[in-house]
Amino acid sequence: MIYRYLLILFLCISASSFASPVISPERYNLKLLQTAPMLFDFHRLTTSSLRQEFHYPQRDSSWRKNAKSFEKDALFLHHSDHSFLAASLVGGIDYRAGEALGDTIWPGIDGGLFLRGYIDSLEFVLDARIYSESHSSQNPKSYDGEYIDLQEENSNDGLEYVSYARYRGHLALNMGFARFDVGRDVMHWGPGYYNNLALNQFSLPFNSMSVDLQVGPLTVVSVYGDLRIYKGNVNEGNKEARNLYGHRYELNFGDLIIGMSELQVVYDDNDVWLLVPIVPLFMEKGNYTESSNNGALSFDLNYRLFNMARIYTEFFMDDFQSPAELIKNEDVQSKWAWMVGAQIGHDFEWKSHKLELGTLVEYARVEPYVYTHFNSNTAQLAHLEVPLGNQGGPNSQTIEWLAYSRVDGRWVAGLHQKWFWKGNDAGSSLNDPNPSNHANVKKRFLHGAKMQYSLTPILGYEGRFVNFALEWTFVDGKKVYSRAGFKW
Repeated sequence: MIYRYLLILFLCISASSFASPVISPERYNLKLLQTAPMLFDFHRLTTSSLRQEFHYPQRDSSWRKNAKSFEKDALFLHHSDHSFLAASLVGGIDYRAGEALGDTIWPGIDGGLFLRGYIDSLEFVLDARIYSESHSSQNPKSYDGEYIDLQEENSNDGLEYVSYARYRGHLALNMGFARFDVGRDVMHWGPGYYNNLALNQFSLPFNSMSVDLQVGPLTVVSVYGDLRIYKGNVNEGNKEARNLYGHRYELNFGDLIIGMSELQVVYDDNDVWLLVPIVPLFMEKGNYTESSNNGALSFDLNYRLFNMARIYTEFFMDDFQSPAELIKNEDVQSKWAWMVGAQIGHDFEWKSHKLELGTLVEYARVEPYVYTHFNSNTAQLAHLEVPLGNQGGPNSQTIEWLAYSRVDGRWVAGLHQKWFWKGNDAGSSLNDPNPSNHANVKKRFLHGAKMQYSLTPILGYEGRFVNFALEWTFVDGKKVYSRAGFKW
């Protein structure tokens, strides 16, 4: 019945695009009319000679030039010489089920408000929604990893359901030489799509402040993030402060991009000085108590070939005694990760239709104890018990391959395959404490780990007022996710 309803909705609509002051990373929730917005932004960079930048969310003030025509269908629209405001109602209905979830969520209904606009040099965007879900499980869990509230039947006239609220937004001030932004979103740094190691789009959103500026070929982004240690909203431990500071540096040489990302997570030892872009965090780390701060450094390269392909890699250093020990890679203190990938894409014209085709493949290896710290639930490189970086976490290995296509910016189809290994020795969990004698403790990478394989066909439609998405995962971790959404 659900698929019949979605199919009818799927066939009754026409297509267009919409504008936003921010190029956003992917979202498990709060889906608008775009399917995989960052994937097709990467495709655009791969298949053209446009300037490449690999830090998201990313400013995009060009939307202001045509904002009025882009947003002509908004429920409310205001436009003057110095200001613009568009407001739309947004929402959708979801069906999610499968052995990977241990649950069936039907129906999952959401609705809310989508605002975007500017006043002189101040730009803003807000997507805020309220959700209500019916779960078959007696112990419902959050699908996206953020908090949920269970409304029990004995206090709701016999109705039992899950409710929660979500929002993402940005308020940004353009100052000519720099841009200051406050908001709530996910950070994604580096040229990878699935397996970035420092900050990854498939982590969870957090409240943040950031400053970004450009000096010739150099782009600098500094960020402060307010992190949470535990899942949910009832654990008193979340009163303890965990904060993120990070700097992203990118040198742009046209087709070649050289990037460096610095991260420092501090636990109950906060200092806004770390937000200053000229402060090298890997040096400043030594001025803090070792047990309450955790630092990491990563380097990445991206090279674009013939406006039809790009190859990229990232090397992440959490901790090591010396370069020689890093090469030996024997003890727990050699904490590092590596990712390599490639993307190929091309645009075709076929019978007056635009066809975007592409594929990408990535390999990632994350050593034991990466993202962890000396004591559990302190300065881990994590938010809500999820890594800020690679979602496989410590002691994991991932291979991912995606083939994708889009026709006329509307119809989206893809096939995603994933091979995943996860160890279970000490050092495989984010909260495994680092041994005090870590320089003398040997580590084991993926000892006894079994491969998990999944195959996921993807189908989507991006319309003028409505969208549709279907992802169906087979083999290991079977699950299905379908959604019909609207923007009016």
